[in-house]
Amino acid sequence: MGSTMSQKRLWPAAVLLFLTTVAAVQCSTARRGTATGSDGALLEKETEMTRKVQKTDKGWKDSLTAEQYRVLREAGTERPFTGKYNDHQEAGTYACGACGSRLFASETKYDHGTGWPSFTAPVDKSRLELREDRSHGMVRTEVRCAACGSHLGHVFNDGPAPTGEHYCINSIALDFLQSGQPGEMKKEGTETAVFAAGCFWGIEDKFSRMKGVMSTRVGYTGGRTKNPTYKKVCSDTTGHAESVEVVFDPKILGYEELLEAFFRFHDPTQINRQGPDVGTQYRSAIFYLNEAQKDAALKLIVKLDASGQFDRPIATQVLSASEFYPAEDYHQKYYEKLRSGK
Repeated sequence: MGSTMSQKRLWPAAVLLFLTTVAAVQCSTARRGTATGSDGALLEKETEMTRKVQKTDKGWKDSLTAEQYRVLREAGTERPFTGKYNDHQEAGTYACGACGSRLFASETKYDHGTGWPSFTAPVDKSRLELREDRSHGMVRTEVRCAACGSHLGHVFNDGPAPTGEHYCINSIALDFLQSGQPGEMKKEGTETAVFAAGCFWGIEDKFSRMKGVMSTRVGYTGGRTKNPTYKKVCSDTTGHAESVEVVFDPKILGYEELLEAFFRFHDPTQINRQGPDVGTQYRSAIFYLNEAQKDAALKLIVKLDASGQFDRPIATQVLSASEFYPAEDYHQKYYEKLRSGK
């Protein structure tokens, strides 16, 4: 009797473990659908095409984080239910995390239950490249960005109507461009930089005037609180800094030039303040998106400290970029609105 009761207690746990395992690998093993091409048929061979965005392997490693490189350039897969866009519901456009090419509209996103962002259709099928994938003893259809060839995920035929398609995409392979924000018009081949230098109104205005800057938006980053508001950030309890996100064309404007402008635009020796604005939300910080940006920032700080240009040591923090939360609409292009009388 005791043995029988133990087996009964173990049975539900075993079933739960099995179901959890199946759910976690649905996207990568295609258990809930056969991999298909955009026309419903398996692709027989890889498609070769001329890339719009080309970089050397070192170039990709310099522009991506280690995890982004593993997924985007080595066809890796992030763990299910861990990506920041899995439960993301905002209106906007999802773009390639490597090159910025716009790929999926938020209207086509749905919850498939696999643990990865799922879409029923791309913005335009020409923006995707489909390849036959025979890895792990299966036949699936891999989805890549047509502009740069980066791995995004896979497509299956178990999606909802009307397309019946299920684009299962890694969160880390995507960037999100919020609807109505300047970043939604981000052009392919651009890069992004994030800076904090006191009140974000003035710093955004200065960066927006630089030749080669494609768009800017102000927001909050570097803190603990999710979806912070201006009021909460001003309480100096969220850990976030008022920041500006700069999208720029590296063919016109280099990241090093942005760094030099950043140090000109404010006093980087002040700690947790800029002039009359006091608090950690007004700190000086550079939020790097890859190792190349980190190295460039640290080298310039050493150079400036040694130059004697400033009376005190530079207090600017150099931190890995975390989620950027766009500020309220009335903060965007604040000085531009003042000048135009809006």
